[in-house]
Amino acid sequence: MTAPVEESARVELAPAAALFRSLGDPARLAILRRLTADGPARVVDLVITLDLAQSTVSKHLACLRGCGLVSSTPSGRASLFFLTQPAVIDVLVAAEAVLAATGNAVALCPTYGTSTEHRS
Repeated sequence: MTAPVEESARVELAPAAALFRSLGDPARLAILRRLTADGPARVVDLVITLDLAQSTVSKHLACLRGCGLVSSTPSGRASLFFLTQPAVIDVLVAAEAVLAATGNAVALCPTYGTSTEHRS
C-alpha cells in the first residue's frame, strides 16, 4: 500500500498537474506543435492546417491562453496567436523522448491510454 501524498506536496505539485492537464488534449497539443513549428497563426490558419472546427480551435486557444501558454495580438480583423512560453517546446520534445523510450506504453494505460479495450 502506498503512503498518501502529503497535503504540502499536493499543494506544491498542483500547478504542475494543471500544466499537464492543459497539455492533455490532442487538439491542444496539435495547436502547440503547429505554433512551435511554424510560428504565429490566426484561428483560420489553425483550422485549415489541423482540420479542426473553428469552435474547437477557439475553445482550445482560450484554454491555452488561460494557462499562459499562448497569447494573441491583433492582425487586421483577426488575432495572431503565438507561444508565450518557448520552454513548452522543451516539454514537448521531452515527452516525445519518453514516449520513444517506453515504446508508447502509456497508450496501454488503463486510465489514460488510447486503447478502448481497457476502459470500462
